[in-house]
Amino acid sequence: MPPTPGSVSFVGAGPGDPDLLTLRAVRALEAADVVIHDRLISAEILALAGRGARLIDAGKEGFGPSTPQAEIHAMLVASARSGARVVRLKAGDSGVFGRLDEEIEALEAAGIRYEIVPGITSAAAAVAAIGQSFTRRGRNSGVRLVTGHDAKGFADHDWRALARPGEVAAIYMGKRAARYITGRLLMHGARAETPVTVVENASRPEERVLSTTLAALPDALEAAGLSGPAVILLGLAPRSARAEVHVPEPAVAWEAFL
Repeated sequence: MPPTPGSVSFVGAGPGDPDLLTLRAVRALEAADVVIHDRLISAEILALAGRGARLIDAGKEGFGPSTPQAEIHAMLVASARSGARVVRLKAGDSGVFGRLDEEIEALEAAGIRYEIVPGITSAAAAVAAIGQSFTRRGRNSGVRLVTGHDAKGFADHDWRALARPGEVAAIYMGKRAARYITGRLLMHGARAETPVTVVENASRPEERVLSTTLAALPDALEAAGLSGPAVILLGLAPRSARAEVHVPEPAVAWEAFL
């Protein structure tokens, strides 16, 4: 349904590079009266909001300070009921670990119109950064998008399936859960030498790529001291054309695409 005054547009802001926004996302931002955004939204993207638009930070951080979800629901409903054109701006794609369903349900309960504007998820930007494809004939016919933690703590998954040779997965919010994830995968038969690539700040000027192995992942992350948002790509190494580096335990190799 098209956005109208007194409505909410759920807009995927992509991984951070303003050039990766869709035209529809830009138009929604330019028309917005209120922008309720996550903490990972870049200043360059926020600058695209319409002149006079009210910007509200509703950030969340795993294992850190977060705006309560109920408070976000209340802000969305109150802003839309005031007649405002509201943009709920989420990093990546709203439908990937963005609690989109909960916010939609709050709007439906209040009788408020909404639309969903998809965005490029950070996993897509991360795999592009290393010159790879998520799927490849003869290697894997599917890919898994999983989270390192959920509302209860470290997230549980089908570890046996993820540990199979040739499996590829993008792990969101996995830095603090890396040792847990590594242990579960090795326990269920994953090879210690399985390639793993960590992409920090995918698509942004400060993007960095860490190439390592499953067994070395926890120590490699600790040594690297990552501070930005990162996606862990299980089963993928950077393409050799982009200076793939084999990393024996416990060394760390960085690529910087600046």
